[in-house]
Amino acid sequence: MGKNAIVGQSGGPTAVINSSLAGVYESCKKHGAQVVYGMCNGVAGLLEQRVIDLSTVLKDDLDIELLKRTPSSFLGSCRYKLPDWQTDPQVYEQLFEILKELDIGWFFYIGGNDSMDTIGKLSEYGASIGSDIRFMGVPKTIDNDLMITDHTPGYGSAAKYIGVVMKEIIRDATVYGTKYVTIVEIMGRNAGWLTAAAALAKGPDCEGVDMICLPEVPFDVEHFIDKVRALQAVKPSIVIAVSEGVKLPDGRYVCELSDDVRAVDAFGHKNLTGTARFMANLVARSLDTKTRCIELSTLQRCAGHMTSRTDVTEAYQVGGAAALAAFEGHTGEMVALKRISSNPYQCVTELHPISEVANLEKKVPLEWMNEAHTQMTDAFLDYAKPLIQAELSPLYIAGLPHHIYM
Repeated sequence: MGKNAIVGQSGGPTAVINSSLAGVYESCKKHGAQVVYGMCNGVAGLLEQRVIDLSTVLKDDLDIELLKRTPSSFLGSCRYKLPDWQTDPQVYEQLFEILKELDIGWFFYIGGNDSMDTIGKLSEYGASIGSDIRFMGVPKTIDNDLMITDHTPGYGSAAKYIGVVMKEIIRDATVYGTKYVTIVEIMGRNAGWLTAAAALAKGPDCEGVDMICLPEVPFDVEHFIDKVRALQAVKPSIVIAVSEGVKLPDGRYVCELSDDVRAVDAFGHKNLTGTARFMANLVARSLDTKTRCIELSTLQRCAGHMTSRTDVTEAYQVGGAAALAAFEGHTGEMVALKRISSNPYQCVTELHPISEVANLEKKVPLEWMNEAHTQMTDAFLDYAKPLIQAELSPLYIAGLPHHIYM
């Protein structure tokens, strides 16, 4: 069996994905890996043999601590879709030859749905050729849409950022007391977990958002305008949180009603930006009111200055648990978080076959919304609030956060 380990990061970054990298690295070293390699830009970079010995860039405890506090993917990322190995084995032959040259015994991939698909295909191909390399998936996604796991590392920090920013937007949007509709676009293609987090803004010091629109609920344009009109009859200035992936009853994304060009990635995912802009223009024309659209865009996944300490800790734990499981002989599995209790909050890690995760999506339960499907209930808040607790401040130098990068 190989004596070295290799780890990669894939898909969209998060504010805590590097904590998982730190967890994998330190656990692999602890359990006897001679060298822990990092793939530069995931599997796509590995195919080009762009790898790095992580000990050359993570030289001491301070580097590890900086890594935990640095947002985005330290190793770089990719959106590379592996073909089916039964019909197109050439890429797999190339990959396994590179892994053999590097003397790899343990392979880790930190990512979401598409990354788990990669782990599943690699582990299946490895089994078919009798390889003893162990492949493990480490969960990551701000979208929180991975099956089996209670939540995904990355979601807690993004939810915290959204809750904080929505409070600030509400304070700003209501200052004049005139007719004003602010529509905030939040990431979420087919699952509305991030947009649901806008509900966290409500509290004794904040009235909260006035409407939440999730992809799980078909979007009726006329009904939306009627709801906004009714809200403005009660209070002139309102704030609405909308998922970028809200869909019409016929299945089309609302943003496709605009004339924007839609790029498509390797997995066939369309670029969905422009939803809030389309809806704000629609409201302005229909109700003769001032509107503003705000796209949180990548800010919600790279806000390292507003991470949840709970999220950082759990991201590190799942990385370490994946390495431990691989060294114990597990392969073709993903580490999941299992909630034991919400009050007091407690989660443990467990393992599940990749087949239970890859290419599947976990949606927001509609019973966690009110009857009108415009607000989240206490059940969602009980679920989400423990994930945003406490803070891990960046290390500041000259007034700005200090990061580690290659």
